[in-house]
Amino acid sequence: MKKILIVEDEEAIREFEAINLKRVGYETVEAGSGEEALMLYDTDPDGFDIALLDVMMPGMDGFAVCKELRKRSDSIGIIMLTAKSQEMDKISGLMIGADDYITKPFSPTELLARVDSLYRRVAMNTAKAPAVSDEITIGKFTLNLRRRTLSKEGRNIELTQVEFQIMEYFFTNPDTALGRTDILHKVWGSNYFGEEKIVDVNIRRLRMKIEDNPSNPQYLVTVWGMGYKWALL
Repeated sequence: MKKILIVEDEEAIREFEAINLKRVGYETVEAGSGEEALMLYDTDPDGFDIALLDVMMPGMDGFAVCKELRKRSDSIGIIMLTAKSQEMDKISGLMIGADDYITKPFSPTELLARVDSLYRRVAMNTAKAPAVSDEITIGKFTLNLRRRTLSKEGRNIELTQVEFQIMEYFFTNPDTALGRTDILHKVWGSNYFGEEKIVDVNIRRLRMKIEDNPSNPQYLVTVWGMGYKWALL
């Protein structure tokens, strides 16, 4: 069963999200606060596929919940709900581990499209991996397609499902400039509603995990006017 944790303090919005998600086959669990959300998650830590988090909540806000969920799991998909004026909230949410964001107000169509897109990526983690070429090694880094992990000189680097898919795209196209639009369509899907800036924020987050000096990247480099590439050193 596809299971979603909905975290929203406004009951009407929470019910709107739950009704629309249930209509297309998702099981929903609702929380009216961040504290309640973590309590519900901890009762079934392996049961949730996606968490839908409102940013602005009294007490523990969406950012705090996102951080705590990421401490508990790299595999759960996290979508932040932000107001139209909260541009920095979108970037902040992605930097602390969210996979995507939706700007309020949003339509049922956009909500379902974004949730479906993220669910497909999360589901890949439990799907049967390819039988051929289980690992790709480039220099110090090894990407394991079966376990969906990345290591650097034998040390595991924790990745979200989105980050893994980005790395898989780079590792299967080494030393090749990949445009932001190409990355967006490959990872988020061709019908993605959002903006290309989500690619840039995820690249920044990946650099913090893999580079010796993230401000002067050696591996995940910018190709000006184009996008990014994985450099062969």
